Order: sequence, then structure tokens, then C-alpha cells
Amino acid sequence: MPALTLRRAAARAGVSHAAPAHHFDGLPGLLTAIAARAFQIFADTMEAASTAAGPDPFARLVGLCDGYLAFASQHHGLFHVMFVSPEVDRDDPALTPHSARAYLLLRATCLPFAAPDATEDAVLETAVWSMVHGYASLTFNTNQGKRRSYVLAPDFAALLKELFAARRGQ
Repeated sequence: MPALTLRRAAARAGVSHAAPAHHFDGLPGLLTAIAARAFQIFADTMEAASTAAGPDPFARLVGLCDGYLAFASQHHGLFHVMFVSPEVDRDDPALTPHSARAYLLLRATCLPFAAPDATEDAVLETAVWSMVHGYASLTFNTNQGKRRSYVLAPDFAALLKELFAARRGQ
């Protein structure tokens, strides 16, 4: 897949080649706007999957992670822009509410497993986020947009169960 350019974006949108540069103030602005919209869709996907999983806290966490993995699988280009693209302005006020919402969904879904009366558990949140993000990234292959697993990874829910079993054993 060819790299995104303002000229290609303009042609795809059916506007003059100067329009995206003017509207988004260059390619970084366009990529930041794309990332903001992608984070919005990403958070909606995770929230819907978590809600659909039912009331059990662990099922909701698995559902949230399934939503994360589904988004990464179905929108790997957006996923790359959101998390890897160096041109994205991570402090842009149009982006930060959407990226924060995605993380706060993870935090809220992890909260039932935190210590009593805790408002967060940064260790657990980081472990779950690292695991689901790594799991999603393991299957990326930029070769013609095809996905290929580099490892035979077990079912993600099984990995989460192992994480929680190890955590209880501490």
C-alpha cells in the first residue's frame, strides 16, 4: 500500500490538491484528524463489545479486549496511525479526549480487579493494555496488508485468565 500523501488524500476525496494542506495545515494535521476519529471508533468498538459481554466483570474485560483486537484486525491502517505514526500530534485538543476515553474504558473495566477502595490499579491496567496491544501487534504484517501470525498465540481470554491467576498467587 502506498504511503498517504496530501495529494492522494485530495484525489480520493475529490477535492483540489491544495485543499487538505489548507484545511489540515499539512500531512501531520491530516494524520492527527484521522487518529482522532480512529480513537473515537476504537473506543466505541471496545465499549460495545464490553457491554455485549454481560454483567460479569471478567467477561466485560474479555469483551473490551475482544473489541480492541477486532478494531486492530479490521482497521490495521488506522491502528498504525493511532499508535505508531510519528507525525500525529498526541497533544492535539481534538485527539486527546478520544484517546483518553479509550484508556479510561480500559481503566474502568479493570477496576473491579483492583484493591478494595482503589480508584485505579496502574500495574494491572498496564499489564492488560500491554498484553492486548502486544497480542494485536503480533499478527501485523505490512506485506500487502495481509495479516500473518508470527507466533501461535493461545486464545486471548486464556492469557487473561493466566494473568489473573498469577496475580492472585502473589
